[in-house]
Amino acid sequence: MPLHRYPPKLWEALKLKQGIYARLPKHYLKSLEQKEPTPVHWRPLGVQYRANPKTGLKERVQDVPIPTYYPPHSQDGLWGGEGWITGYRYANNDKMSNRLKKIWKPQLLKRELYSEILDHKFSITVTPRTLDLIDAAFGFDFYILKTPKEDLNSKLGMDLKRAMLLRLARRDKELYPDDPVKREAIYNKYKQFEIPEEEAEWVGLTLEEAVEKQRLLEHKEPEPQFKVFTEKLVQELQMQKLLEPHVTEKK
Repeated sequence: MPLHRYPPKLWEALKLKQGIYARLPKHYLKSLEQKEPTPVHWRPLGVQYRANPKTGLKERVQDVPIPTYYPPHSQDGLWGGEGWITGYRYANNDKMSNRLKKIWKPQLLKRELYSEILDHKFSITVTPRTLDLIDAAFGFDFYILKTPKEDLNSKLGMDLKRAMLLRLARRDKELYPDDPVKREAIYNKYKQFEIPEEEAEWVGLTLEEAVEKQRLLEHKEPEPQFKVFTEKLVQELQMQKLLEPHVTEKK
């Protein structure tokens, strides 16, 4: 006899269907769906079978991703999908010797990156792959806005994306207040990424942050009882006055 009504693996999914979780915006709940990130440390073959290069016979192959560990401090930078890889190496590079555990870590660099939308320079920990991706996207803002959540894999990156999307949605005049022509040029340059402000406010929030935001939106200040009874008494007196017979005097 099972100990639980539902398997523990389904608990997280079932939690989102009840209580305050079910009242979260649909676009935010959709963003919580798990998606496979772009492979970084391995190259998928994309086929189930291939010809053996030596014998020419058909053989089955599998795409087995390399387990990657993302340390907590990776959320404070932009690692471009890279992480820690755990494996083994041979002592003294000799296959006849013992295997030693080894952790491969990406090279981390401290760089200043400028955002046109936010008009601010950020000192961020990045990897060489991140710099290549920024160059491929033709700019820091384009990289942040184009890259999906699962590929950014960074709390800092999602916070920057939310700030950029909010500024594009509001089109406030705090950006280049002395140069309206340049401000409009920036807004038009990134116009393709504009979304409603109601959606932009939820981009990149963790589940705990989203629940707290929803709780504050639903929170109502308690109304004093004397006001409730006073309004009720006024309504009753008005109804009583309407029900009284009207006396008309004949002239």
